[in-house]
Amino acid sequence: MSNFTYSASSGKNDPMFGKFEHPIKMLIENESNQCEKNKTILDLLFNVEKSSRYAETVMGESDFDTFQAKGEGQGAENDSVEKTYDKTIEHIEFAKEFTITRKMADDSKFGMGTNMKNKPRKFVRSYYKTRVKLAAQALINGTKKTMVFNKAKVDLTVGDGLPLFHNAHPYSTSKMKGKVQSNYFWGDISSSPEAFEMALGIAANKLRNFKDENGETMGYTADILIIPCNRPRLEMMAKKVIGSERTTGSANNDINTQYGNWTLVVLDGWECDRDEFMIMSSEANENLAANMFYNRVKLDIRNGIDDHTRNMYWNGYCRFGVGFTTWKHIGLFVNSAEEVPGATAISA
Repeated sequence: MSNFTYSASSGKNDPMFGKFEHPIKMLIENESNQCEKNKTILDLLFNVEKSSRYAETVMGESDFDTFQAKGEGQGAENDSVEKTYDKTIEHIEFAKEFTITRKMADDSKFGMGTNMKNKPRKFVRSYYKTRVKLAAQALINGTKKTMVFNKAKVDLTVGDGLPLFHNAHPYSTSKMKGKVQSNYFWGDISSSPEAFEMALGIAANKLRNFKDENGETMGYTADILIIPCNRPRLEMMAKKVIGSERTTGSANNDINTQYGNWTLVVLDGWECDRDEFMIMSSEANENLAANMFYNRVKLDIRNGIDDHTRNMYWNGYCRFGVGFTTWKHIGLFVNSAEEVPGATAISA
């Protein structure tokens, strides 16, 4: 639950505002409890953790290579691990305030008016909406290194210093030095339901074959499909392809290889002028601590009376941070007949 601290405005001996303070407090607490229960993309697409520092740093490390054979009586070859990356996610301060004027209080003869009831509810919903929108925009802008969100500059790079989606993510170990991997692809992904099914199958294969820092296949299974909110034809195809036991439109009633494999997320705020989709492995996201959202200070609300205006104010403060430590849990695929900068041509 969010954290609330209230000043004793009734201690100012102002009965006019005293009758509003506790009903508003109750409205805020009830609305916060309700919002806390609602599931959002934060629950599905991000790892949400608490933080007690100004920022959080996640460090990566390579695995040991496979065991090597040895001769009888000989010693084993020495192996070691290497640091692969470190990623620091800094928390952002957010604040908001609303006011009940003295005139509004004077003229409210029958308890709290409708406007006064809506203000506290909207105030709390704004906090939860800000968190969800920040997380969504971080994914939506994943081809960029930074974005500006509500006046704050947000770092969107992963541990290798490149954007979340890129065609040249480098390996960090000396063994694989000079080699790169891609999680950003372009090609025909949606000209027909059959093309979409094929693209989805190829995309899942690409993600499953992402390599660790020693060049070994990681083998994660993609299970979340994320699409824009303004592409109705793509949304219809996605629902048909992942929700039909048989291949859509097939004369031979072929088996649909994508049936039952996916959770579909239509991402609010993601509006494109072409078809695009992301795929993600929820297991990889958790194991690799990939999409991270940190709560530093949950919603803290204080209230008081401005002696100069005689208005009652409610001030909300919070801090949280979002970022990506690695890219090996997710991929972006765009529909294009021409090369897309920073992306790799999709192929079977």
